[in-house]
Amino acid sequence: MKIAVTWCVLACAASGAFAQSEPGQLEDQVTATKRVFAGIGPGLRAVKLGVDGRTYVLTGTGVLIFDKQDKQAMVIGASVTASATGKDARSAITYGQDCDVDAQGRVYVADYGANAVEVFSAEGTLLRSIAVKAPVSVAALTDGEVAVTTLREPRLVTIFDKNGRDVREFGDPEQFSDRADLNRFLSIGSLAADAKDHLYYAFLYVPEPMVRQFDRNGYSQLDIEYTALDAYPEAQAVRREIKVQEKRGSTPMFKKVMTAATVEHANGEVWMALGNTLLHFDSEGTRMGTYQIYTPDGVRLEANTILVEPERLLIGSDPLGIFAFDRPDKKNQP
Repeated sequence: MKIAVTWCVLACAASGAFAQSEPGQLEDQVTATKRVFAGIGPGLRAVKLGVDGRTYVLTGTGVLIFDKQDKQAMVIGASVTASATGKDARSAITYGQDCDVDAQGRVYVADYGANAVEVFSAEGTLLRSIAVKAPVSVAALTDGEVAVTTLREPRLVTIFDKNGRDVREFGDPEQFSDRADLNRFLSIGSLAADAKDHLYYAFLYVPEPMVRQFDRNGYSQLDIEYTALDAYPEAQAVRREIKVQEKRGSTPMFKKVMTAATVEHANGEVWMALGNTLLHFDSEGTRMGTYQIYTPDGVRLEANTILVEPERLLIGSDPLGIFAFDRPDKKNQP
């Protein structure tokens, strides 16, 4: 049975479940220690960590899996080559936008090109294909459930069970205009989940960068919004563009404000990227740090994916590749 879940916006606001960034945080410049996973660059979409310590990298047409030593172990979903045997064959991914991996090693791919979420076993076998129109992000939950967000569905998040059935939907677009299509475009987002099955929805286009935390049933618990003074000019520029496009009446088209976001799985701390500006928030929504990120050669790193590991950050950019950073939040710890 499908359940439509509404947000508890008023109740959450009354209980203080809204957090804003603290003003006056100093920016720190951080430089990558090295580039990892050589050869990965153009087409990079997502980097995720499995419970087995392996790293899963989505490049659009396949998921490359690397061991703990950053050596490639296998590929899932890549097109089959002429020399491949039946044993080595993998089901192809048309155009993957995002991926995630659950505790059993199952890999979920938001295949935008196929209008489906593809579910693969840990060995690379296609288990099922869930029909979803224009999926853009996925997050694996417990019990075989997967959360999906799309470009056009009225609700922001749809949850599918282990059999691929649509079991609940939640989240309404933010309201910036009288035009529903414009509001829906501005509310396009990406998903991440923590160890408690909280879902984090990152609004990629809204004027003030924001990540909303839901419980797995769809009740809003916390908004983390970046409202520092240095974000004001960009926010105002986006709001002016909203008015321009609202009057023009054409198909909405905006530039991303937030280029990447993720959550540290173990503790629910949130990381956002605004181009080469990296923001770190604790689990209560307090901003802990602001960093400008660069490659080892001193080139600005415009992030489109972030992975938080215990001792390092992996930050990816299309087309520059994936770079390892010492965790800046731990540099002064004993």
